[in-house]
Amino acid sequence: MSGRYPFLFSIPHGGVSVPPEVRGLVNLPRKEIVFNSDPSTCRLYDFGDKAEALVDFDISRIFVDTNRAPYEYPPRTQDGVVKVITQDGTPIYRKGRVPDRELIGALLRNYYYPYHERLTEALDTHPIEVAFDCHSMLPKAPPVRMDAGRPRPLFCLSNRGDRHGRPRRQGAFVTCPPEWLSALARSFETEFEGEGPVAMNDPFRGGFISTAHYRRTRIPWIQIEINRGLYETEEYLDPETHHVDEAQIAELRERIFSAITGFWDEVSG
Repeated sequence: MSGRYPFLFSIPHGGVSVPPEVRGLVNLPRKEIVFNSDPSTCRLYDFGDKAEALVDFDISRIFVDTNRAPYEYPPRTQDGVVKVITQDGTPIYRKGRVPDRELIGALLRNYYYPYHERLTEALDTHPIEVAFDCHSMLPKAPPVRMDAGRPRPLFCLSNRGDRHGRPRRQGAFVTCPPEWLSALARSFETEFEGEGPVAMNDPFRGGFISTAHYRRTRIPWIQIEINRGLYETEEYLDPETHHVDEAQIAELRERIFSAITGFWDEVSG
């Protein structure tokens, strides 16, 4: 026994780096790159000393999004594995410099596939009983989404199901049992009582990571989204660097892990 929880934590969007392959093509200042990533998630979900495995990613999601299918790229889509616009519709690349198929292939080979290979290795070599794909979300839906301007919950927990965690239709799959998703929602509601709603599969149902790796191994996956309004406030956020006060991050990290372990104590007992 390792003394660690049988968890895998995937943090695919916490990086803010620009791949060298696209330097010189980018239309955005660093502040915008950071904002359009999932800043602080590598610290919020840093449970590597308590869990069997943790896999994170250095590159900003706007350049390589490991939570999208590898065939979702321009011109087929603007918000795929390689993106064309930010959350507010700003072009990511200079005019005429959007990555072509050859450059997209290099980005996939150099960054996208290695991330998924690390997840595969963790799932195949560690005693993982549940995996969490960890994200953050803006307080309101951004302009590029169909629900633009809609307020987000405090947390969104996803298993590809409906708002109760059940399969959306007969024959459809979910990435973890509905009872597990409900138990995790209750645990987050207890830990963050009175601070805001905890939703299931709304506004997010789970992405490519949880779907693909669940299908391969049948190890349960849950996607977690935390509302950035919990920590990106005037009190805690440096507007220039977008760095959040470490004490606030540490407190939230402890409470998130408390909610997760509370869930696990219930479903594994």
